[in-house]
Amino acid sequence: MADFNKILDAGDVDGGIINVVVEIPTGSNHKIEWNRQLACFELDRVEPIAFAKPCNYGFIPQTLDEDGDELDALIITDQPLSTGIFLQAKVIGVMKFVDDGEVDDKIIVVPADDRNNGNAYNSLADLPEQLIKQLNFHFSHYKDLKKAGTTVVEGFFGIDVATEVIKESQKRWNEQ
Repeated sequence: MADFNKILDAGDVDGGIINVVVEIPTGSNHKIEWNRQLACFELDRVEPIAFAKPCNYGFIPQTLDEDGDELDALIITDQPLSTGIFLQAKVIGVMKFVDDGEVDDKIIVVPADDRNNGNAYNSLADLPEQLIKQLNFHFSHYKDLKKAGTTVVEGFFGIDVATEVIKESQKRWNEQ
């Protein structure tokens, strides 16, 4: 397996099309994470099935969020994507998020070329309101059985805020 942080960068951040690597498919309760030191995926833990991911989950190469990990991405598709693939994704927003006191924002993306829905999702306003509610609920409660009250969804914000979060994470990566 290739080291995604060596063969990919974040992509065209200003143009709104970024590279995203898939860690966890929609519907999985396996917490699969990219291990940067070993350059491979690992199963970190198995979550209760009630807290399976409501969307695909991944990371943006050559970025670092304030928690010390690559910047996370929530990848909205109709079907689950496989662990270990990457895609060019259109940035449509960000979920500002705090996990156990650390900033752990999630960039919200869709495939850059989604012919199934005619590239209908171009901003958060285009997503079904129920999906936003599900994302908010999931990330507000997915640690309740282990450490209740340790996750806070601070809100959903548009493309401009998402772009700034990505750029700050790229700067952190380049300074490491």
